Amino acid sequence: MKRSEFPSLGFGVGLRRPHYGEILETRPAMDWFEAIAENFMVAGGRPLEVIDGVREHYPVVMHGVSLSIGSTDPLNRVYLRDLAALARRLEPAWISDHLCWTGVGGRNLHDLLPLPHTEEAIHHVARRIREVQDLLGRRILIENISSYLTYADSRLTEWEFLTAVADEADCAILLDINNIYVNAFNHRFDAHRYIDAVPAQRVAQFHLAGHADHGSYLLDTHDHPVRPEVWELYEYAVGRLGAVSTLIEWDDDIPEFAVLAATAGEARERAARVLGTTLAAAGAIGAASRIEPVR
Repeated sequence: MKRSEFPSLGFGVGLRRPHYGEILETRPAMDWFEAIAENFMVAGGRPLEVIDGVREHYPVVMHGVSLSIGSTDPLNRVYLRDLAALARRLEPAWISDHLCWTGVGGRNLHDLLPLPHTEEAIHHVARRIREVQDLLGRRILIENISSYLTYADSRLTEWEFLTAVADEADCAILLDINNIYVNAFNHRFDAHRYIDAVPAQRVAQFHLAGHADHGSYLLDTHDHPVRPEVWELYEYAVGRLGAVSTLIEWDDDIPEFAVLAATAGEARERAARVLGTTLAAAGAIGAASRIEPVR
C-alpha cells in the first residue's frame, strides 16, 4: 500500500463531550477531529446530531475501542454492522482500532490488552483484520497500545510484531508516540529503534497524549499535557516518517478546548521546524472539507 491512499489531514484533536457545544457554535479553526466510534453507534438522538454537525464542517476519522481484533472469540458481526453503518453516514477519512484484545468468552473486560508477540498471533490477527477490511470495504489502521506486562512466549519485539501484522493484513498503522515512549520505559527498550523499524509507507496517523509517571513505571492516562520527552520522540518520528496526520488525545481531566487547540498548534510548529517547511492548516472549513471515503 501507499500512504497517499490516505488524505493528509494536518493536525487535529479528539472530539470530546465537554467541547461539543463550543465546536458546533463557534466552528473553531481546527484541521480535523477524531471521533470515538462507539460514542456515535446509536439509533438517534443528540450524539448523531453532534457528529453530523461536526462532519458538515470538518474532516472526521472514526477511532474504535471495541473491535477486539486479537481475541479468540468470533468477530462481533452486530458491532461491525453498526460500525459500517456509521461509516456510510460520516464518510470518514479512515477507521482505526487497536492491536489488542478486549475480552474473551463473551466477556468484555473494557481494557486494551496486549497480545503475545508470536508468529501464531500474527497469522490470527492478520486474518481477522483482512476479514474486517473486506466487510468494511476499506483498509483500516491498527494502533500500537501501551502495556504493563510481557508474555514469556513472545519471540518478537513489539515493532517486529506490529510490522508483521500490518504487512500480512495489508493494513495501515496508527502510530501512538506516547505509547511507544511508555512501553520503552516500562519494558526497557529503545524507543528510537522502534520508530526506525516501522514501515514508513504504512504509517497514516500519529497519536500524541500525556501519561502519568509512577516512578518505576509509566501509565498511559491521557489526562496530562504531552510531556517534553514525548515531544522529542514525536520530532524524531516526523524526521524519519515525514508529515503524518497528527491527533491530540485527552480523555480525562479534559481542559478547555483552547488548550487542545494550542497543543495541536504546537505539534504543527514542531513538525514544520523538523521538516524545514510551513505546514498550513489542511482542513478547509465548510462544505469543501467533505472528502471521499478511502477505498
